[in-house]
Amino acid sequence: MVFNWFRRKFGGSGEEPSPAAESPTEVPPAESTASTASPGILNWAKTALQSIQARQQSQRPTTVETTEETQETPTAEPVAADASFPVSTESTETAVAEPAPIQPLVEAEPREPDPPLLLDEGFLWSAAVLAAQGRRPEEVDLEEITWLQRLRQGLGKTRRGLVHQLRAIVGQGPLSRDAVEAIEMLLLQADVGVKATEQIIAALQTKIRQETLPADQAIAYLKEILRDILDRPFQQGYRRNCAPKKGTLNIWLIAGVNGVGKTTTIGKLAHIATQSGYRCLIAAADTFRAAATEQVKIWGQRSNVEVIANPGKNTDPAAVVFDAIGAAQARGTELLLVDTAGRLQNKANLMEELKKIRRIIDKRAGDAQIESLLVLDATLGQNGLRQAQVFAEAAQLTGVILTKLDGTAKGGVALAVVQELGLPIRFIGAGEGIKDLRPFSSFEFVEALLSSDAEVAA
Repeated sequence: MVFNWFRRKFGGSGEEPSPAAESPTEVPPAESTASTASPGILNWAKTALQSIQARQQSQRPTTVETTEETQETPTAEPVAADASFPVSTESTETAVAEPAPIQPLVEAEPREPDPPLLLDEGFLWSAAVLAAQGRRPEEVDLEEITWLQRLRQGLGKTRRGLVHQLRAIVGQGPLSRDAVEAIEMLLLQADVGVKATEQIIAALQTKIRQETLPADQAIAYLKEILRDILDRPFQQGYRRNCAPKKGTLNIWLIAGVNGVGKTTTIGKLAHIATQSGYRCLIAAADTFRAAATEQVKIWGQRSNVEVIANPGKNTDPAAVVFDAIGAAQARGTELLLVDTAGRLQNKANLMEELKKIRRIIDKRAGDAQIESLLVLDATLGQNGLRQAQVFAEAAQLTGVILTKLDGTAKGGVALAVVQELGLPIRFIGAGEGIKDLRPFSSFEFVEALLSSDAEVAA
């Protein structure tokens, strides 16, 4: 059964998104543990666990055993219990008719025994977050549960340095000058940024001036403020749903400076697409870096997606994109991911090259659904924001992919990104594995950032 990660539901053909995360229902706090969870959350989690186990059981007898030699990647990670790498018959047939640099693999990663499923603290916390968004237990996939745990662990450093001190400050009643300065310092240390910090402080002061709030209620109000900041771009005209449209060509142009994980992000997006039932293709338009094409080919193998590349040296990136669009149109591809050369924002010639690629896309596939996404390294903090200003003009950016939120970065940078750039965060990465990049949810992010400090079991 295909789980469509873009729409958070089973079945790859639906165009209706799942219930909006910005309107959570009233449920107990997500800090519930196995010993303190309310009966409602506990029953919800048990039902979800039983549904996941039933799907696992039904899928085991139908597992296809391949006689082809499986290529293993040294960095491969265990496949989740209900995850699979669906093979597109269309792309396989095309590969026979038109020789491609890479032949699709039947299985891109070695399959290991299913991990034991436990109704532990991590499962219950993740269940509470999903239930708060209006999800039904039978809609939940195991990878959603494990992803939320990874996200919470990735934000653990920021959370431990932020939550306890915030609770101590806001729980004392009206904010004094010293309290305001203390909160400002905490937020700035978390890389929230000056503009977002000022807005948060002003909203908190207004609220607490009107009434004295217990610490839990003050934190709940703070969560509302953070979600409002993260969701503001949608009020300014950006589409809330970044899911590719089924049955038509979608082109995602991926840009960013060197070292932010751009090519790796391409591979992870390809994995999400194939896992969600989309026909996908990658254009290796990073011809500036010698190893870039080979790197993206490796990721194409891992995600079972063909890569369109020019074997020549110093080839024109725009020509590669031109050919890839033609191939995508001929093969009925639904998502074309375009890898571009990493470049510094002050290199005028490379930025002009990026503009040329964008013009080719607009001219060659004007009727396609186009997204232009900037990859930002969360560990760079405020320095990364300065890179985006020039990119926004050259690539006509429509969103940001925030990577490397795996414990070393400060989670508050997500708020700074939205506040400073006015762009929505579309995807977020919390690890190096192929399944460690997922669509961004402001509700899930804020819950992971400001939940209790008890660590989720691995």
